[in-house]
Amino acid sequence: MSVAEILIINGPNLNLLGQRQPEIYGCDTLASIEDKCVSLAQTLGVSVRFEQSNHEGAIVDFIHDARIKSAAIIINAGAYTHTSAAIHDALKAFDGYIIELHISNPHARDEFRHHSWISPVANAVMAGAGAYGYELATRLAVEKIAAAS
Repeated sequence: MSVAEILIINGPNLNLLGQRQPEIYGCDTLASIEDKCVSLAQTLGVSVRFEQSNHEGAIVDFIHDARIKSAAIIINAGAYTHTSAAIHDALKAFDGYIIELHISNPHARDEFRHHSWISPVANAVMAGAGAYGYELATRLAVEKIAAAS
């Protein structure tokens, strides 16, 4: 029996976590967040695959690949959340559970961040929990995968 996979996609500038605007995004690095999620996933009986790209097309490719490999997607698309119809359309073609994730609360920030192209295709939206949101989203994805089995 194979272990269910959760794909966690990170968009532009998230490779700079821990360095860029720590007053908004905190001091955790993407690597430290990945380590916590991988460890948590192991205890919950699933696998986690992290991907990050600053390029929209690569993110679309990650989503297409997930159609075959993953039971759920957790996506922090960064600024592409507010601009990408291409990511929206790719997510529409994914049959698993989708969680839109934001480290900060986009509704408490610039007006242009108030619109999401991902929310209409996501099953859940998590925002404002800091880096801990990744762990919460992983737990939720595991619950939804189990319920769908």
